[in-house]
Amino acid sequence: MLQSDNYPSKALRDAVEAISSLPGVGKRSALRLALHLLKQPVDKIQRFSAAIGNLAEGVHYCKTCMMVSDSETCSICADTRRDHKSICVVESVRDVMSIEATGQYHGVYHVLGGIISPIGGVGPSDLSIKELVARVTPDTEVILALSGDVEGETTSFYIYRQISASGCKVTTLARGLGFGDDLEYADAITLGRSIANRQIFKP
Repeated sequence: MLQSDNYPSKALRDAVEAISSLPGVGKRSALRLALHLLKQPVDKIQRFSAAIGNLAEGVHYCKTCMMVSDSETCSICADTRRDHKSICVVESVRDVMSIEATGQYHGVYHVLGGIISPIGGVGPSDLSIKELVARVTPDTEVILALSGDVEGETTSFYIYRQISASGCKVTTLARGLGFGDDLEYADAITLGRSIANRQIFKP
């Protein structure tokens, strides 16, 4: 591993430290990326830096579904052509993007921001489950589109218990997806069929 006194420049060292703080990026990969950026024109590096900085200042979370948005209400929630009585519950923003890519779903979403994970220290209060419960009415269909692993199933069961008293319809993806599969890694055809052929959730 590179030591701090091996860097010929403090600026380079700081850049490597910042890049290596990203998930899955080690010090060697970070150094390679930093050196690549160093070869780029100054204006290109400035545009890159501005785009990253804008993530903190320009990106919001939709007040309804918790999806990433440029405004308080995301484009999906604001679209009157979508079926607002159909709420697809997902773990992350990436899952919304994966489902949207199938073109098979025309309802709205609710992004939990994670799944219940006792080992990871994530409990129900750390997720946007209360906000989901507040959206549910008797004529709502809630589609539990979470991963099929133990943590995903635990989260689905917890949500079911929170909303079942409302009388809403609760469904889950058809298991064209393998046990433990993440939505973001499923191909569009398989994911699309899983949505189209969704089934009643059975706890």
